[in-house]
Amino acid sequence: MPNIASILKAEISRVARKEMRAETEALKKASVAHRTSIAELRRQVGALEKELRRVTKGATRAAKGPDSEDEASAGTKRRFSATRLAAHRAKLGLSAAIYGQLVGVSGQTIYHWEQGKARPRAVQLESLAAVRDLGAREIAERLAAQ
Repeated sequence: MPNIASILKAEISRVARKEMRAETEALKKASVAHRTSIAELRRQVGALEKELRRVTKGATRAAKGPDSEDEASAGTKRRFSATRLAAHRAKLGLSAAIYGQLVGVSGQTIYHWEQGKARPRAVQLESLAAVRDLGAREIAERLAAQ
């Protein structure tokens, strides 16, 4: 004959498992819903940050209105490459100090530009473009004149 205590213990254990299963299912559903809403909120935040960057970029361009007219009249916007600067200076066989005299800056500034530690301003980019368009003879004439 089975012991009543063991039957009661087994029944209590079965009911407890059933109740725990029901509670954990509800918690799992709530967890999935929360994760879904968190993912949606993250997507919204990302989209809003992207929109903010776009608007901020547009606002800074609008604030630079008079300067942009100067750029438009000057032609295209200048780009800078440190390796191209170093290659051009090496091609001409000039020291950084002499190349700096042509551009209107110090030799140390040329080194910093070539190493990527600094970037030239817009006016200096125009000077670099002007020097880049010069030939070896024209550079020699400019150096002799200085």
